[in-house]
Order: sequence, then structure tokens, then C-alpha cells
Amino acid sequence: MKLGFIGLGIMGGPMAANLLKGGHQLAVNTRGKIPAYLTNEGAKAFSTAKEVAENSDIIFIMVPDTPHVGEVLFGENGCASAALKGKIIVDMSSISPIETKEYAKKVNELGGQYLDAPVSGGEVGAKQGTLSIMVGGEDATFAKVKPLFELMGKNISLVGGNGDGQTCKVANQIIVALTIEAVSEALVFASKAGADPARVREALMGGFASSRILEVHGERMVKRTFDPGFRISLHQKDLNLALQGAKALSMSLPNTATCQELFNLCAAHGGQDNDHSALIKAIEIMANHKLGD
Repeated sequence: MKLGFIGLGIMGGPMAANLLKGGHQLAVNTRGKIPAYLTNEGAKAFSTAKEVAENSDIIFIMVPDTPHVGEVLFGENGCASAALKGKIIVDMSSISPIETKEYAKKVNELGGQYLDAPVSGGEVGAKQGTLSIMVGGEDATFAKVKPLFELMGKNISLVGGNGDGQTCKVANQIIVALTIEAVSEALVFASKAGADPARVREALMGGFASSRILEVHGERMVKRTFDPGFRISLHQKDLNLALQGAKALSMSLPNTATCQELFNLCAAHGGQDNDHSALIKAIEIMANHKLGD
């Protein structure tokens, strides 16, 4: 198939590579330098999103935030500058569910189809093609794109209509943040009490407290390997979406708000570009204790 991919960062690059491995033609564009591992495998680089759309039947987008998606779609030389009739836009970024519905409506009015399909699984999942993909859109459009999703992910779910994929991703980010915070508290508590946090983590992995976050991010915490991964600044963006949504729904997300303040503390100490597992540094500051000391 003739595919396009816009946004080739930590996540987007490996995802695009997996589409190439599936034997598809790929037109690509990104704000920075096009990764050589894509062009070496046959990806064709274009300077604008419009050109990618003109040379593709299905266009994937993987950029940092809501305004970036709007710019890719409707900005100068954006996808909407090309004829979108019969084309499918698949936004795999994590952005506002409310804006997503507006973007989908505009694309539909131009004759295109739209899926919001944010992902979970981080850089490891992107490279291994094991991402969880949460999709919002029409059943028929999902059916057309599902074989391509299967090249990038393993747990692929059509959640509902446009915007519902993004709502599901916001819910995912609430759970991830709160679980990172819980693992951080537990390991700092154990360490300050005199136990070996690495051994505590191993023991907890065999019990009811076991989780993917304890496994992967708990190891990052113990080894202090905080290269992203998924940056704190991006998780702050996602929790902002959660808190803004909660306000619009007249509800409270008290522990989500707490996690956001802990991320804010990390950012205030220069850690906004650390992996989100570095939230543990906020707990360490409040405990006056560094893990393993």
C-alpha cells in the first residue's frame, strides 16, 4: 500500500520502520532529520505534509501535542492542502479528545476518513511492534487499517467513535502515572528503611503488586537509567488533558493532580526531559533519601 508517516521521533521512527518491514511504500516527513534507517530501507522523504498526503492513501501522524496535529492537518502545506477524498488520516499522537472530534469532522467534510489511534508501550513497544493501540472511528475504516496496526502493535482495540481512542489514552496515562508514583513510594520507603530496593523489587514481582511498570520502570529506578523512553514533559501534557477533561465533566481526579505536581517538581529541578520513571526523584527529594543510599 501507499502509506505516509509524519513525525519520526522516539516513537514514530520505529513505528514507520515496522510499516516498511511489512513491504509497503512509505512517504515520510518530520520536523528534524529523517532517520537514515528509514531512507536506507526505501522510505521516500518529502519536505511537507501536503506532499506526503499527495503520495499516500493512508497517512499516519505521530507528533507531540494537539497544536502539532492541527498544524500537520490544516496548516500551511498541511495534509488538507492536498485532495483528501478517499484518503484515511490516522492520528497516533496523544492529544485532546475534544479537538480530535473537530479534526475528524473537518477531514470528513473534505472527503477523507479519520481514525484517532493513540498508543501505549513506549519506545520498546514501538521498536518491537508490540504497542497497545486504542482506536476511535468508524468500523469500516478501522477494518481497512487494522492489518497495518498489526505491524505496529499487538493489543489493538476499536474503543468507539472519533475521540474515544484519545479518551482511552488519557485514562491509560492516569493509570500509568499513578502506578509509577506508587512504585516510587514503595521503593524509596524500602530503601530508607534499610532494605535493598533491587531485592525488594524482585520479591514484589512475584506477588500481587507485580505490574509491567514495576518490572520495567522499577528497574530503571534501581539502575537510575532515566533516558527517555517517554519524557516527563509529555506525561505532563497528557495529565493536563486529564485534568482539563475532569474540569469539563465536573469531577475530581485528586491523585492525578498529585502526580502532576510531582512531575512539576521534577521539571523544576531540570528533569522535564527525563523518562517519566524519574518521578521517583520527587519522592526522593521529599524523603531526603536517594534510592540505594
